[in-house]
Amino acid sequence: MNKFPMTVTGEATLRGELDRLKRVERPRIVQAIAEAREHGDLKENAEYHAAREQQSFTEGRVMEIEGKLGNAQVIDVTAIPRTGKVIFGTTIDLINIETDDTVTYRIVGEDEADVKSNLISVGSPIARALIGKEEGDVVVVKAPGGDIEYEIDQVQHL
Repeated sequence: MNKFPMTVTGEATLRGELDRLKRVERPRIVQAIAEAREHGDLKENAEYHAAREQQSFTEGRVMEIEGKLGNAQVIDVTAIPRTGKVIFGTTIDLINIETDDTVTYRIVGEDEADVKSNLISVGSPIARALIGKEEGDVVVVKAPGGDIEYEIDQVQHL
């Protein structure tokens, strides 16, 4: 089975969600099902059906998270010697050559990606263009609006 890269933060977030689902959500749903059963006829009991649906969703999410954690290859970029090369988990400062704007991205796993927080997936076009390059290199990113040239200003292991 393939291993999927994940940052230490990403793993901690998933473990936190898994813990919350098991310790908080499961007992709450079981209580809701028990209360709904007390109302009588289960065929026409909307609360019962809603609680069972919620239980099904929660159990599915628990299985999904456990599967992801089981196949995760957790990479602690702070433990890797700094070489100036872009690798998974690094934070990269880029300068748009055309506009001179600066943008900072961190390359993370698929589940951790959040463009609004400048966390880009390792499979994204920008990350694929950056991986393996070094500080000072010029990289062409194929974007939907056309090619964009960036200069890699700084690579940080945060």
